[in-house]
Amino acid sequence: MTRATPLAELLDAGAVGERLATTALSAARAAQVSRRVLACARALRDAGADERHDAHAFVVPGRIEVLGKHTDYAGGRSILAAAERGFTVVATPRRDGHVRVLDVASGETASFALDAAPVPAAGWANYPMTAARRLARNFPAARTGADVALSSDLPPAAGMSSSSAFVVSTFLALAAVNRLDEDERYRSAIRTPEELAGYLACIENGQDFGPLAGDLGVGTQGGSEDHTAMLCARPGRLVQYAFAPVRFQRELPLPPAHRFVIAASGVRAEKTGAARERYNRAAQLMRAAAEQWRTASGRDDATIGAALDADPGAVDRLRAALRDARAAAFAPEALLARVDQFIAEDREIVPAAGDALERGDLVTFGALVDRSQALAERLLGNQIDETVHLARSAREAGAVAASAFGAGFGGSVWALVADSGADAFQARWAAGYAARFPARAPHAMFFQTGAGAPAIRITA
Repeated sequence: MTRATPLAELLDAGAVGERLATTALSAARAAQVSRRVLACARALRDAGADERHDAHAFVVPGRIEVLGKHTDYAGGRSILAAAERGFTVVATPRRDGHVRVLDVASGETASFALDAAPVPAAGWANYPMTAARRLARNFPAARTGADVALSSDLPPAAGMSSSSAFVVSTFLALAAVNRLDEDERYRSAIRTPEELAGYLACIENGQDFGPLAGDLGVGTQGGSEDHTAMLCARPGRLVQYAFAPVRFQRELPLPPAHRFVIAASGVRAEKTGAARERYNRAAQLMRAAAEQWRTASGRDDATIGAALDADPGAVDRLRAALRDARAAAFAPEALLARVDQFIAEDREIVPAAGDALERGDLVTFGALVDRSQALAERLLGNQIDETVHLARSAREAGAVAASAFGAGFGGSVWALVADSGADAFQARWAAGYAARFPARAPHAMFFQTGAGAPAIRITA
């Protein structure tokens, strides 16, 4: 690892601007990030950090799930992009083994030991604490604490994976402070951005990653789609990845002269309490289906995706096995509906949609996205009135394609529109939503984004 940058340099707007000019960020995004880096650096200085100390700065995007609804943890595939919004984080080392996290916008702080077994926290502090706990558990030599200041322009709990971006940001900051890329245990287990994405997903869901033992996680049972988009996206392009493990499949064009308009519905897609149970149920159904398949087939496929990859004729036998799943934790009807949505999304819609993008066939692409949205409503069951309305009204207003994305039960919808009409479209879409859901409108957010850059280290 090369020498880190003194905090003083991150307090210099000109120096920060020069650094960002050499990154893959667009000029507009670089200007936004520059202001956030300065705010984070000032927050650390004001909290007592020495300007002469080394500092580490990163920007981590949110993600747009173009297609691939609840496919990743089941060994499926997704089409993804990074958003031009996300987390900016600056960290400086401490002389003790504590981590102090400062939210620049709210002024709130969380403080905890960089230890393998701290008590899980309530609220937002659970995300950085989980990252710190797993880092300490898997890499015993990493015991240098840090002051971490962060700033986010992602709408929270809106389906753009702000929680995963928080985990990724914290981990990258603590890994830099602890020079983790020089740790042989780390270097042997995590060799590529894709492997890092898989590991970071295991930090969240608590699973083991190769020799790196798991723990509690944050309580959700998701996969690695979010982390893959954040670390492996390509500026101006879409990417198709398969999961469990993370595997690159292809790069796809974002249609020329088009961009995404995002509508955050104002209904928070929380992953706590009853909302977490609804989210986890989708994953539990796929795990139960995989267990039923293993029992019926005698095979050891870890996921439904792996079963279908290994045996093209498995679909009919899988459905037969699920119809006979009388002793399973879920009713056969629920298992069949969940698996049918997965098969259609993963085996039919995602490949065909990617092919349509490659040949510039936006009519077919839009129809395939409509089918994905309909299946989410009918079989996956993770949509609410607000997201259903936003997807349909976007198409009625002229969007090439539109879909809800993320965990569901709230959150956001993307619409793909031509650059030339994006502003007018956004205004019409927002006005229609306000008329239909006046109580939600004050909490909703509409904005535009291209396909952005992956996570970037700003400092040396």
